[in-house]
Amino acid sequence: MKFRIFVIFTALITLPLKATILKDSIATDQDSKSNWTNKNDIHLIFTQNSFVNWSAGGNNSVSGILKVRFVRNYKNSHLSWTNEIKSNYGLNKEEKRELRKTEDLVEINSTFGYRDNTTSNWYYSAKFNFKTQFTNGYKYPNTDKPISKFFSPAYLFLGVGSEYSSKQNNLKIYLSPITNKTTFVYDQTLANEGAFGVDPAVYDENENLLEEGENTKIEFGTLIAGEWQTDVMKNITMANKLSLYSDYLHDYGNVDVNWEVNFDLTINKYVKANVGAQMLFDDDDLYKEDIDNDGELDILGPKIQLKQLLGVGFAYSF
Repeated sequence: MKFRIFVIFTALITLPLKATILKDSIATDQDSKSNWTNKNDIHLIFTQNSFVNWSAGGNNSVSGILKVRFVRNYKNSHLSWTNEIKSNYGLNKEEKRELRKTEDLVEINSTFGYRDNTTSNWYYSAKFNFKTQFTNGYKYPNTDKPISKFFSPAYLFLGVGSEYSSKQNNLKIYLSPITNKTTFVYDQTLANEGAFGVDPAVYDENENLLEEGENTKIEFGTLIAGEWQTDVMKNITMANKLSLYSDYLHDYGNVDVNWEVNFDLTINKYVKANVGAQMLFDDDDLYKEDIDNDGELDILGPKIQLKQLLGVGFAYSF
């Protein structure tokens, strides 16, 4: 009888304790479920050519591109906040030629969205985008005079609008009637030339400097941007990014275009191939060429810019 009383008394004492432990365990499990998702990618792409007694001719060359991308996204039933930092840098070395830069990018993207209807794919959104480069750019083979530098140029986009986001279709469309675009040219030599659309320096008739060129150019306009990703076939993914911008204050209707198409071919977990192309057109980005072969670059006006990439390399995600 005494043993039964002891068992009952022990059960009554430990029952609230067990309930408390179970409650704390459930709460811990709920707290561990985060609304954040993280992704980190590092790609190293190589291309190489080598010739020995090759009758058709050719120069030995090697090139490589390092791509780093960090993504931090937050999402709940009403809020969406996507953040991305990416950096690309590439070099090429060809026999009997100087080391040349092939890729140079630093970019930060952040988009914050809110929806009051949890069944809707439309968000009230604010978007931030910043781009610049690491090192000097040249019009090869002339390496005496840089045509671009770190923060010369740098571009800042900041705007508000609406974004359509469909996870099922891997599609995003962003519409902003109010977007600020600021161009920075902090190298004074380039600023004096009026590079990348800033107001150039003012000189008198004897070429004496009266007023230095502006280091910034501020624009307000319309931004339309879209992203779409799809699996073309097994282990081949295509990603499209398109950005269209037109300034209200200067020649509204002239559209700056930035279009990227990339195909990622997965060979295995650590080896991938990449085929990509990018097209740029910006009224303020003027093409330069040494027409007279006098070492001075002549400004020829805006032109369509094209870049193509084909490479195989190593990929690591964590």
